[in-house]
Amino acid sequence: MYNLKIITSTTRPGRKGPAIANWIANIAAQNPELNIEILELGEINLPMMDEQHHPAMRKYEHAHTKAWSATIENADAFIIVTAEYNFGIPAPLKNALDYLFHEWNHKPVGIVSYGGISGGTRAAQMLKQVVTTLKMFPLYETVILPFYSQHMENDQFKGTESANASAQLMLKELHRVIPAMQIMREVQPA
Repeated sequence: MYNLKIITSTTRPGRKGPAIANWIANIAAQNPELNIEILELGEINLPMMDEQHHPAMRKYEHAHTKAWSATIENADAFIIVTAEYNFGIPAPLKNALDYLFHEWNHKPVGIVSYGGISGGTRAAQMLKQVVTTLKMFPLYETVILPFYSQHMENDQFKGTESANASAQLMLKELHRVIPAMQIMREVQPA
């Protein structure tokens, strides 16, 4: 059994990320080897980085950081559901990533981006730069959801045929990569 954490990116009232996170979680749940947890940053409500020491030192002083560390530490893989704010990733997502370092290392990450005409592609590209610096493995297979609001029904996201197919491809690759990255985490550098 592998622990898959699905992280939303925004905290603003009326956010749609949780609906998209639920959509991808329902597709991922078709794989019985995945234990899925949605991490909704609007509910977790991390303050702006308030730790005195660099995350690489793991000298956490605050309870919210220690809880976030434990949550991320026990993950085997991630899917990040991101909106696009001003051609980039939302600040709450960047903040959540920046809180930690070692806990992210050598774990695969799939990206689901959503927005208007671009579908959040610029945010997805920016996110790949950030996660590779955290020694994560971003998948090539990315799910892009343009004009996502046209597919919202009663606060639920209804994926199109192409969106569902993209999600299946990404999840298939994620499942293939998880065991390889697990080995990397177990092998200590010389």
